[in-house]
Amino acid sequence: MSDTSAVFLSEQEIMIRDTARKVAQEVVAATAAERDRTGAWPTEELKAVAELGFLSMHVPAEAGGAGMSFPEYCLAIQEFAAADAGFATILHVHNGMADMFSRFGTQAQKDKYLAGMISGDLIAAGLLTEPHAGSDTAAFRTSARREGDSYVLNGSKQFISNGSEAGIAFAFAAFTDTSEGRKGPTMFIVDPREPGYVVTRVESKMGQRSAHVAAIQLDNCRVPAENILAEEGSAYKRLMATLSEGRIGIAAIAVGAARAALEAAVKYAKEREAYGAPIINLQGVAFDLADMAAQYEVAQNYVLHTARLHQAGVHCAKEASIAKLFASEIAEKVCSDALQIHGGYGYLSDFPVERYCRDVRVTKIYEGTSHIQKVIIARNL
Repeated sequence: MSDTSAVFLSEQEIMIRDTARKVAQEVVAATAAERDRTGAWPTEELKAVAELGFLSMHVPAEAGGAGMSFPEYCLAIQEFAAADAGFATILHVHNGMADMFSRFGTQAQKDKYLAGMISGDLIAAGLLTEPHAGSDTAAFRTSARREGDSYVLNGSKQFISNGSEAGIAFAFAAFTDTSEGRKGPTMFIVDPREPGYVVTRVESKMGQRSAHVAAIQLDNCRVPAENILAEEGSAYKRLMATLSEGRIGIAAIAVGAARAALEAAVKYAKEREAYGAPIINLQGVAFDLADMAAQYEVAQNYVLHTARLHQAGVHCAKEASIAKLFASEIAEKVCSDALQIHGGYGYLSDFPVERYCRDVRVTKIYEGTSHIQKVIIARNL
């Protein structure tokens, strides 16, 4: 398929997109089906993409990162999603945490951890969601109490992407002692090697099977006092500031998965024959492909538009939610239609479209469900 969007991309954006596409197809796509079957963590694949800067996409160049703009990041993450949406999720979570850390960490903290995050030696996880809270991000109960030169964290975290494989984790907790004016949630840098960081369960999931999601128990987990990220009580404010960025990133993942499904469907429709001709000549199939192409093109262009708004510093909570809602909804439909065009073969694991259908479904859930996005959009009308 022709790529008309390239007309509106800079040379730098095209270079980053094409580099991401090459490594995604040669390194990530090559092992995606096997990792989906076994649930294996993509250790070698992460090392390969780290060497090209894709584990430090948001980190400034002067700090050793790739220093990409947000539109460049979205173009790159689409390419990884087209190869393996689960792998793209691992990258998205890690890069989001690396971005926050590079902006708000102290120099001493960055000297200790940032190089490992850039190289992939320290994969990052964000410990926010709790079993009882879900989309209600303000309702968490994890506590932090001071003991000498450390804080002791206690609480349960759920649906933690990268949590079981993390080399560094960022945990949201609230102080139990408010006598000195402490209030509001605070973010703590946690070493998962600490005995109080307990992986209680790695979830068995419908899709994105190599993108491990874990339940984490912080059981008297000790954190040095100097491991507070940014100032005390600032975690919720920092989280709110990054939500739009996270949602646009998920929209980009959905768009990448939709493109992979559309391309697979077009290829199959040109090769598969019925009644003496390729099935793409059948009006029903052709119309389905036309609908899929229209939905994909609109989603792709709106996601890039929203990424440019965010890069320009425009408040775009509504637009980010529209992008996430629309892209995730149409991506599920495009993947489902691609499976339908494949007929019975689409239902078999011999063809990748059944994996696309399973992998893309979660884009309507994480970073805020479709219902949550509609609430945000409606509030901004």
